[in-house]
Amino acid sequence: ITMSLVVDTNEFSHILRVLNTNIDGRHKVMFALTSIKGVGRRFSNMICKKGDIDMNKRAGELKPDEVERIVTIIQNPRQFKIPDWFLNRQNDYKTGKWMQLHANGVDMNLRDDLERMKKMRLHRGLRHYWGIRVRGQHTKTTGRGGRALAGKK
Repeated sequence: ITMSLVVDTNEFSHILRVLNTNIDGRHKVMFALTSIKGVGRRFSNMICKKGDIDMNKRAGELKPDEVERIVTIIQNPRQFKIPDWFLNRQNDYKTGKWMQLHANGVDMNLRDDLERMKKMRLHRGLRHYWGIRVRGQHTKTTGRGGRALAGKK
């Protein structure tokens, strides 16, 4: 026996567009929000609690004002008393601000950080540049299959 979702189709949207990300309306709100880059399960849970959004709801059942509330919490988490240690960009290098990066901002800042490390010739930046392991893993015997082998036809 399969359980089906019984909802009035007029008020249900199968795909929501939130912060330049398509969200599947069939998933529960908390798990649907994790499809936004920079929003994990813990942060998503916190968003739902701070925004007074029913966790048992499906994402497609959200009203426009609830979606708006979610967006404002993601964009300004500190105004909603989300603690600083919960944020994914703490004490930003350039601005010194504490913020939650989301969607394209995550990729953009990662790229900027790597470029900064390469320009400063940091050990970590150089290893990124060379395409080898960065975080202290052993490389003598492992990770050989990643790049093309010389002389292989």
